[in-house]
Amino acid sequence: MKDENDSIINIDDFIKIDLRVGKIIEASHIEGADKLLSLKLDLGHLGEKNVFAGIKSVYEPDKLVGKLAVMVYNLAPRKMKFGTSEGMILASSDSDGGIFLISPDDGAQPGQRIK
Repeated sequence: MKDENDSIINIDDFIKIDLRVGKIIEASHIEGADKLLSLKLDLGHLGEKNVFAGIKSVYEPDKLVGKLAVMVYNLAPRKMKFGTSEGMILASSDSDGGIFLISPDDGAQPGQRIK
């Protein structure tokens, strides 16, 4: 069994993670991908990033456009079979297979840092 203390980080570790508000401006299915959707996020003055997200089982692409999401902005790009993912959006999940996108409150703007 894993010791809970193995996953504890300190504040110096946490502040390295650059969380930003992103607005989903494009969302689409990826041919050949069972779990992934392709998302294009508007990050305001920071530009745009493409992200692959494992949320296909619960979200239709057209329902995501215009939504705000929390993204890990400074995650190293990851080359995948379908292209390069330039970050990660945050979501929670439950034991029944539910996936829930983490969204900022109304008033949050693309590119804002989450702290």
